Amino acid sequence: MNDITPAAAARPNFGAQTEAAITSIRADVAALHAELVKYGLVIWTGGNISGRVPGADLFVIKPSGVSYDELTPDNMILCDLNGDVVAGTPGSDRSPSSDTAAHAYVYRHMSHVGGVVHTHSTYATAWAARGEAIPCVITAMADEFGGPIPVGPFAIIGDDSIGVGIVDTLSGHRSRAVLMQNHGVFTIGKDARDAVKAAVMTEDVARTVHIARQLGDVLPIPEAAIDSLFDRYQNVYGQAPKGALQ
Repeated sequence: MNDITPAAAARPNFGAQTEAAITSIRADVAALHAELVKYGLVIWTGGNISGRVPGADLFVIKPSGVSYDELTPDNMILCDLNGDVVAGTPGSDRSPSSDTAAHAYVYRHMSHVGGVVHTHSTYATAWAARGEAIPCVITAMADEFGGPIPVGPFAIIGDDSIGVGIVDTLSGHRSRAVLMQNHGVFTIGKDARDAVKAAVMTEDVARTVHIARQLGDVLPIPEAAIDSLFDRYQNVYGQAPKGALQ
């Protein structure tokens, strides 16, 4: 008697190393969604996080329309880089985020990106509604983004148009965030956590610069100073990796 179920038989075998990586990314992506709630970047079921699986043409993304408090590693959805759900894997009976095609496009065209985040955070989305870049007028922006946070084109949800806009806007740009016009924020990072940090910082600077402009004209930071601040923060700030020379 064959006791292997059809679902089990259809499950792909990626090998032990990739399976371990998938398990790790599932756990990370599921847990990181709580950070979006913690920092007030999302409401209801809006927004999403994805993470690339190292060493494989795969990524993990949130299911569509599922409450944040119901997210678990097993209901995260595994997709290939075309945005197609990998059949026979946990969560594959659900629909992935409506932004899946955009995430997939980013991963296909930006090989250095390991995580993508989308939010409709209030202040940053207000800048997006105006189609206005956030000017680099505070040192925290110079540190994190190396200049202004740019605006990407208006694009309809559902296909890879948003992804095209993200890639076209951020290619060759130091910012890890883009304000998609009339829509919201997309951020990229070396991994999902890094992209979440960029989303948190985007909302923080969007709020601060908005408030500053209510008080009067904001003061630009000289380009040379932006370059120096960005270099220090990216290459010197923080703790040295274990084993690194002190």
